[in-house]
Amino acid sequence: MVTRVQKINPDSFMAEELEEACKILKSGGLVAFPTETVYGLGGDAFNPLASSKIYKAKGRPSDNPLIVHIASMEDLYRVADGITDSGLKLAEKFWPGPLTIIFKKKEEVPLSTTGGLGTVAVRMPSHKVARELIRQSGVCIAAPSANKSGRPSPVRAEHVIEDLAGRIDMVIDGGGTGIGIESSIVDASGSEIVILRPGYITKDMLLGVVDKVTTDPAIESRIPGEGITAKAPGMKYRHYAPEGELLIVEGSQSAVAGRINTLVEEKEKEGYKTAVIATDETKNLYKCKIVKSIGSRKNEASIAAGLYDILREMDYLGAQYIYSESFDNDILGGAVMNRMIKAAAYHIVQA
Repeated sequence: MVTRVQKINPDSFMAEELEEACKILKSGGLVAFPTETVYGLGGDAFNPLASSKIYKAKGRPSDNPLIVHIASMEDLYRVADGITDSGLKLAEKFWPGPLTIIFKKKEEVPLSTTGGLGTVAVRMPSHKVARELIRQSGVCIAAPSANKSGRPSPVRAEHVIEDLAGRIDMVIDGGGTGIGIESSIVDASGSEIVILRPGYITKDMLLGVVDKVTTDPAIESRIPGEGITAKAPGMKYRHYAPEGELLIVEGSQSAVAGRINTLVEEKEKEGYKTAVIATDETKNLYKCKIVKSIGSRKNEASIAAGLYDILREMDYLGAQYIYSESFDNDILGGAVMNRMIKAAAYHIVQA
């Protein structure tokens, strides 16, 4: 299969530029497209064959649910049933935007799209290209991140091409994404709102709309989630991982720097190529040939936006052992740490 690349300016494009992508989706093919979070790998959510193609292209376990992307509130009623008042309030407040909401699914939505579950994860992206692609195609688009399963999520079209060229029909190149981490996911299919994946939409923001929000214990776990039923993408399997071995070091700034410098020295003496993931404020503390800043601790959004870029850069540099500082579990720091812990396969040490 030859993967076609269609370049589009997200701020100034014509509907005609999406015609070929729409034809592909309608015929059961796969199109990768930009959103405000990461690039998605899209297929017709109502077509079981398209869903199976997504799992095959990514090498994704079939019990890991796909998120259905919609363009309007009318689309929500095409895919979801028994829509709760609290879920509807969140949709009205945060859509379009980086929040995925889980509802009971309509019978017409194939189990192959929902990972065998009776619920469906739904999101309305705010990215202009994504919204127009859904609207123009008339297809509710099932779309996980457009990368090989387990790899860092793609925030640029070249990341998609690197992972999926020859496996999918088209990549829409709309430049870099903005937020840089996947959407927050909440389960609104029951009597209360439960956070299943942290993201840009935080618990405090949710509490500004509904009275009670709980967090699934699997999010805060520091051990692998064996036996977890994957109600949402990213709950069960190792994700976001670079090719080298990643270790997260927690503790005070000085203790972390000291421990990482010792680990770097040990591995370099053994002949391994090492790298350090630091921040603008701490990058000068490390004695390593490769030290990369993920962003500034004064601006958590910069750390979130830089996460997947820096993990992929570790691969380009050939780093065999990667040591990273930890990040605060407040506001976006919790979302970043959720991804980092999975990328490190739960390898965390105290300085």
